Amino acid sequence: MSNVFVVDTNKKPLDPVHPGEARRLLSQGKAAVWRRFPFTIILKSEGRTSTIQPLRIKLDPGSKTTGIAIVNDASGEVVFAAELSHRGQAIKASLDDRRAVRRSRRQRKTRYRKARWANRKRKPGWMPPSLESRIANIVTWVSRFSRYAPIQAISQELVKFDMQLMENAEISGVHYQQGTLQGYEIREYLLEKWNRTCSYCGKKDIPLQIEHIHPRANGGTNRISNLCLACEKCNSAKDTRDIKDFLKKKPEVLKKILAQAKSPLKDAAVVNVTRWALHEHVKATGLPVECGSGGLTKFNRTTRTLPKTHWIDAANVGRSTPADLIIKGVKPLVIKATGNGRRKMCVTDAYGFPKQHKERKGFSMGYRTGDVVRAITPKGTYQGRIAIRHRPSFRLGKIDVHPKYMRRLHRVDGYEYVHERSASCSSPWVNRGVPASRDFKDGSQHGM
Repeated sequence: MSNVFVVDTNKKPLDPVHPGEARRLLSQGKAAVWRRFPFTIILKSEGRTSTIQPLRIKLDPGSKTTGIAIVNDASGEVVFAAELSHRGQAIKASLDDRRAVRRSRRQRKTRYRKARWANRKRKPGWMPPSLESRIANIVTWVSRFSRYAPIQAISQELVKFDMQLMENAEISGVHYQQGTLQGYEIREYLLEKWNRTCSYCGKKDIPLQIEHIHPRANGGTNRISNLCLACEKCNSAKDTRDIKDFLKKKPEVLKKILAQAKSPLKDAAVVNVTRWALHEHVKATGLPVECGSGGLTKFNRTTRTLPKTHWIDAANVGRSTPADLIIKGVKPLVIKATGNGRRKMCVTDAYGFPKQHKERKGFSMGYRTGDVVRAITPKGTYQGRIAIRHRPSFRLGKIDVHPKYMRRLHRVDGYEYVHERSASCSSPWVNRGVPASRDFKDGSQHGM
């Protein structure tokens, strides 16, 4: 698993340690658990001193998931890894629901009122809330990791300067649009879009060729929506035939290809829109920022024969990537953004009509909805996230537990956590209302 973060008595970050070393410090009473996620211990005395090695945090921003890796440039060790899942789609769905409710109310209550949708102004640099949340999530975790580890530099995957225009200022037209890497970039995009498989036969791990869905001989174009991948055998068999004639015996494959060829480029647009805004926020931290392209990330990963995952891509961002990247035993922490609750006081049905009113109460007796607690009751020991109720007992999974039996393990912070070994499970890190499992022996709680 990943290393454990360590902070001194003044909450200054020290070098992360191996989980075995952290377990020894906790068992000997020399340290206590400071945070559960990411797991961080705090020393109880100032006796432990060592030379702090600077670390670099690397980011691979994505539309739905962002890879994060903390790398020691000197030794090439990946100290910590995480994969951050964003909630942009959930935010957009909530805004759509709110807009539908408000429009319905205006139509029913104030039909005579003049529309005011054109009277709004947006500040410079405005972005939709679904995109702002992605940037806020990444910046939040860069700030957090800087408090838990001695981060001295940042690497971000970002498109570099326009080198073609810098070398030849007079280039224009088709020559500028194509460029020297046009074919390479198109191939990389198609490999991702078609999952590195033949579009017609579904074979993998074989040489693939760029295929025109509507043949050029019959008026087809080189647009991305008209391109797919095919093996040499399928490409030769199709030749200049119409795809409907070629796949008339495979209607499912034909339907899939036509649907995927017209799939929207929403994810690519999200990354393009947010990359520079994220870059400006990262620069505002005051740390030196290194930028790297997607092609360089793939080159670093393939030359080191590493598998493709979000956090491994993040570890290979930039020219600072060590020649020998040590990833043995690293299990990333999967972080899922869930938000910090909602202000909705009236719950609506699927048609937008109010059906239930809820009291705005998220705190009670020092606890908050979403806190991770451990409850030692006469019937057994349970741990999970709680939900505040009006009665003295709180909801813990499928049972009700009184706060006198509870002990907080982690405050709600708008995120859920799960380790890679159980990432296939549908439930988050802590099963809701199940018997507690064996955990690190922790002393007194600090800063929880």
